[in-house]
Amino acid sequence: MDVAVTGSTGLIGTALCRQLEADGHAVIRVVRRPVAPGESAIRWDPAAGTIDAASLEGVGAVVHLAGAGIGDKRWTAERKREILESRTKSTALLATTLAGFDRKPDVLVSGSAIGFYGDRGDEVVTEQSPPGGDFLAEICTAWEAEASPAADAGIRITTIRSGIVLSAGGGALAKMLPLFKLGAGGKFGSGRQWWSWISLDDEVGAIRHLLDHPVSGPVNLTAPNPDTNARFTKVLGRVMGRPSFLAVPRFGPKLLVGGELAEALLFTSARVLPAVLESSGFTFAHPDLESALRRLLGKEQAA
Repeated sequence: MDVAVTGSTGLIGTALCRQLEADGHAVIRVVRRPVAPGESAIRWDPAAGTIDAASLEGVGAVVHLAGAGIGDKRWTAERKREILESRTKSTALLATTLAGFDRKPDVLVSGSAIGFYGDRGDEVVTEQSPPGGDFLAEICTAWEAEASPAADAGIRITTIRSGIVLSAGGGALAKMLPLFKLGAGGKFGSGRQWWSWISLDDEVGAIRHLLDHPVSGPVNLTAPNPDTNARFTKVLGRVMGRPSFLAVPRFGPKLLVGGELAEALLFTSARVLPAVLESSGFTFAHPDLESALRRLLGKEQAA
């Protein structure tokens, strides 16, 4: 099957493209840079509303992962606009383009995030839960809505609400590792906030699963056993063989990256369960945190 992938150079996109190609699929990367002759890629410019539609028509599936990094820069008004429009404009362009094809793809797997749910305390959250009311919830709600033209045209839409994707090579875990290696790691604030995570292997495996199974609508991509931040950091310290008793005061990250961004990334509580994914028959390679971290960090225990 031919699979077009946006965001193919990101943490998830890179791993997904590698796995799809290993499985024998033809991957077509949708990119903003110039495309070299003979390269298996399609050029687009979401900000300008342009895409090489002729080269995209006829692909069997599309995975849409593009969007400006949430935590890459301090949240100024301009950066927040960029975060929003990089998602809404790209999704709208892709959805309307696919909807107009005579040869439509079977499925569009379109990105989103568990930020959709906002700060929920200890509440157990599933795909049936309503959206939150903060900035990330507003982004996710608008982002998901832009895929509707493709759905209206009969394309199966699966919206993946990803949790914290764990990888030693990037993302939140990679940023935490240096602190823990120095023995300076610990919980953030009270540590009572729930962190809903998923290993990179399971993130990619879930997307592969959703390409092949008739699942529509929102799907939480999180492991079935979310953890509080206090437990997450304690387990990470144990796996690394380093202490994890130093609590990071709430004001510290706020000084570094700004209050709103720090709250969204570190202190928001979302106890999210993958109800739809599990009911569709997906089996997690890493359902619990310690096994996931040991695999990711090469710290597996001898049998």
